[in-house]
Amino acid sequence: MGRAGTGGPGIGGLDAGGLEAGGLEVGGSGAAGSETAGVGAIGGLRPRHRPGDGGDVPAADVGLVEALAPRTRRTVAAWLLDGPSPATRQTRLQVLAAFLRWLHAVEPDLDPLAVTGAHLDAYCAGALAGTLTVGVRTPGRPLAPATVARKRAVLSSFYTHVWRSGAVRHDSVPGESRTLTREDRRQLRRGIARLAADGRPAEAAAVALLEATGATADALAGLTLQDLRAVNAGEPAIVTVHDGRGDLVAFPVPEPVRPLLRALSSARTPGEPLLRRADGQAVDVRWLRAALTDAALAGGMPRARAELLDPYLMRATTVTELLRGRAT
Repeated sequence: MGRAGTGGPGIGGLDAGGLEAGGLEVGGSGAAGSETAGVGAIGGLRPRHRPGDGGDVPAADVGLVEALAPRTRRTVAAWLLDGPSPATRQTRLQVLAAFLRWLHAVEPDLDPLAVTGAHLDAYCAGALAGTLTVGVRTPGRPLAPATVARKRAVLSSFYTHVWRSGAVRHDSVPGESRTLTREDRRQLRRGIARLAADGRPAEAAAVALLEATGATADALAGLTLQDLRAVNAGEPAIVTVHDGRGDLVAFPVPEPVRPLLRALSSARTPGEPLLRRADGQAVDVRWLRAALTDAALAGGMPRARAELLDPYLMRATTVTELLRGRAT
């Protein structure tokens, strides 16, 4: 994504002070003008470096956009210019800048134009759950549903603009920068084994199945004895889960997970969920997210990285890799 400085080059290489006559009105109320101007020259988006200096928006937000790759920067500028009022453009910049900071922390090499719907889902789910540590005023505090809905609407507006303008990055595969590196996966699998050794078979099995199949939280919560298949009357070797369309898909069970599923199934009756929380309640996204973080930490992953892992992005990455024939 690049370094988010406060004095980066403007769109097309011009900075805010190098506008020719007839360009955008600096600090004005109109949005008419040339897209070759710097973002800070768009009406209502004058960068504010310190209180009382006459700026409209934080200079860091402007610098974040200015530091994007040229094609991405031009696309963002065009969308900001399309805002009908200074207030709308300020809101757009604020919301997008917060999302870009989160995206950079989660997938630092992913161009914003290659974002998928799974990324928006993960961001909004994190905002609702209070798991965001960047891009929010108070890290760890859940945002109100109405606030998250407004953020999603603004971001959806941006990606609708991206699609309509033809700026979608068809030359890169979403997720190609990998939410999980090979080292991440090794650490996660090591952590799964340690959760199992610590007497947490449900969490260990859930994270292992998420990592291996990309199943949704609902699909994992709905697993029963009937979804397990043994080979030669041995340990469970096949698990069937429902995909995003509701179709039943069969996956091989990773060998280290087989004894976990065997132990869980021995304590369940037909039709009873295999995975349950310690209090007996059904598992959900929040539980799965906590189990994922615990497994990552147990495997030696740095806390800052472990806390950024999310079931939605895990699913997006795993499904993408499976479709591309990932060899494990």
